[in-house]
Amino acid sequence: MKSNKKNQKNTQEEKNSEMFYRKIEDKYIDPFTDFGFKKLFGQECNKDLLLDFLNELLRKKEGRIVSISYLNTEKLGFVQDTRRAIFDLYCENEKGEKFIVEIQQERQNFFKDRTLFYSTFPIIEQAQTGEWDCELKSVYVIAILNFVFDENKNKLHKYRYDVMLSDIETHEIFYDKLTFIYLEMPKFTKEVEELKTRFDKWMYVIKNLKRLEEIPEKLRDRIFEKMFAAAEVAKLTYEEYRKYFASSHTYNDWNNCLNTAKQEAAEEGRAEGIAEGRAEGIAEGRAEGRAEGRAEGEAKGIAKGLAKGLAKGLAEGERERVKLQEEVERLRQLLNK
Repeated sequence: MKSNKKNQKNTQEEKNSEMFYRKIEDKYIDPFTDFGFKKLFGQECNKDLLLDFLNELLRKKEGRIVSISYLNTEKLGFVQDTRRAIFDLYCENEKGEKFIVEIQQERQNFFKDRTLFYSTFPIIEQAQTGEWDCELKSVYVIAILNFVFDENKNKLHKYRYDVMLSDIETHEIFYDKLTFIYLEMPKFTKEVEELKTRFDKWMYVIKNLKRLEEIPEKLRDRIFEKMFAAAEVAKLTYEEYRKYFASSHTYNDWNNCLNTAKQEAAEEGRAEGIAEGRAEGIAEGRAEGRAEGRAEGEAKGIAKGLAKGLAKGLAEGERERVKLQEEVERLRQLLNK
């Protein structure tokens, strides 16, 4: 009896699995989903993928990172009732330096503030009890963004921003142990044949993985082949697929709501614009009409006044002429007598 129930359960799970698998047609998972990013970069078995990416990202400043270990991504406030933080990925290297890696699909208000807030946790964690000289290990906050900051939209070819504390006047680095790196992925537009560095390859893979059908020849090496294999939707377990589906569905729902809100706002804006334009037009028309009416009235008034004045003047002049003529005639008559 138990065996029959177990078989029925397995059969139902298989049917559910087939139903879920039919809902996503992409061959590879989307790294910009919460599940996809953590699947590819946040698992112990894929640690070498994250290590390779960090080495290419930080080679000039950090040198080669030998090893990394994952840390708890949830950080509680330092006193009771203070706000906690949940990172996408949090790890440290062999020197004790900390790395926060965030993936952000959509624009978010105060995202820079958020990354600054996150950086305070690995800094304060380094405080030691007893005697301590306050020396700190480096902290890196890395944000992979699927959007462009508004203030950067005109900088079309700059997609990487490395931010540290510096002097405003001299631009010299004041403190080099706190680094923020922002990668604006939409600005990275290189195609496969244009990839020159390994960092280029990483940028290309992260941005385009979801839409690819197979690994490009130019990316064939152990690390990228492992990443493509780990990203195959068909290789996900039923439970993994459910999580990925939920993660993708949540994002799609959120994105649809956002797009709907944008559309509604645009329609409301157009309606308000039309209404405001009509009201302004009517008001302006009335004002111009009144002004033109006044001007026309004044012109007509002046013309009418001049006409009346001239007519009156002519009439008075004619009367004076008649009187003068009569007086001349009277004087002539007197002379003739």
